[in-house]
Amino acid sequence: MRIPPLKAIIAFESVARTKSVNRAAEELGLTASAVSHQLSNLESIIGQPLFQRSGRGLVLTPTGQRYLSDVTGSLADLSRATERASSPAELDILRVHSSPSFGLMWLLPRLSSFQQANDDIQLNVACSYENVSFSNGFYDIDIRHGYGNWDNLEVKTVRGEFIAPLASPAYLAQHPVRTPEDLLDHRLIYSESPLVQWKQWFGRAGVPAARKTFDFSFDRSYMSLETAVLGLGIALESLMLASVKIRDGLLVPVFDESHAVEVGAHHLVYPTQNADLPRVQRFLAWMEREAAAGKPARR
Repeated sequence: MRIPPLKAIIAFESVARTKSVNRAAEELGLTASAVSHQLSNLESIIGQPLFQRSGRGLVLTPTGQRYLSDVTGSLADLSRATERASSPAELDILRVHSSPSFGLMWLLPRLSSFQQANDDIQLNVACSYENVSFSNGFYDIDIRHGYGNWDNLEVKTVRGEFIAPLASPAYLAQHPVRTPEDLLDHRLIYSESPLVQWKQWFGRAGVPAARKTFDFSFDRSYMSLETAVLGLGIALESLMLASVKIRDGLLVPVFDESHAVEVGAHHLVYPTQNADLPRVQRFLAWMEREAAAGKPARR
């Protein structure tokens, strides 16, 4: 049997991942009819249908599922081979995707540490709010925020993350806080991101706070932390994400560690086959050392 055109395989992979001809066409810079033509060409070569339509869009047939599993590895190999050919021979390239708050506030300040220990690896980092698909083999690792229940992927939780009230020294100097109950009379910043919210935190502290309102509300950790740095209120956020601002004296924990709640909020996620890649092994080991050390981020 002849090898199908590469453009047909790429169109198939994109449609399989996006579950839509239109989205795949937009991704590939083609018309929807051109993508459909490539799929028809591929199915005629294989001799079996690769998709079936359902209420949710296009769904892979059993043949399509097997074929996707087989070709994605080949596409990843082609991508890596091209990347190696266009890069200095002594460099290996590690591609990491991260949630924006973690990438900006924790990973970025520590990149020099990784580079110093792994100067033969070029680390490429991308950040977005979506979990990436590993089907095209582009990314090696995804750093995700959530409860760590992703099927068919290896999940390694970043340990040592705590949620606690944080404020600027200037705010606390003007508005002293002595007990958790005192917070009910303060300007509180609400963030949707932490796995522990103010309601749960007050509950653990034994403080009824059902009617407490918030002066600010954000959907991203870096927004709530920046607002706290400006002295506009108290944020309930991750000490790990805030570590650089704590190091620089811009934020301080309002209470001692007895009022901090440990969470498993950030996770290193990757396909099982990536675990054998030396660049991935070295990144995982570095992440574990940095998280376990609990030391301030290096400048």
